[in-house]
Amino acid sequence: MATHASALKRARQSERRRMRNTTIKSAIRTFSKKVLKAVEGKNLEEAREALARAIPTIQGASSKKVIHKKAAARKISRLAKKVNALTIPA
Repeated sequence: MATHASALKRARQSERRRMRNTTIKSAIRTFSKKVLKAVEGKNLEEAREALARAIPTIQGASSKKVIHKKAAARKISRLAKKVNALTIPA
């Protein structure tokens, strides 16, 4: 364990950030699963609503540097692609 005051402070900061990052990543997974579940059920309206909630969560995580901005863009793109596939008759 750290003994200097500055090292103790950094340990406290790291722990707070770890907790926040865990919460945000969990929220991203939850919202993504809701979108995928709606897509599997072929429920377009529910899928669009879930996507509309997932996008700000993912972008917020990106802006806080919890996930990389390109990873966020990739996640959003893949979810949107699946939702848009429901609108086009196959």
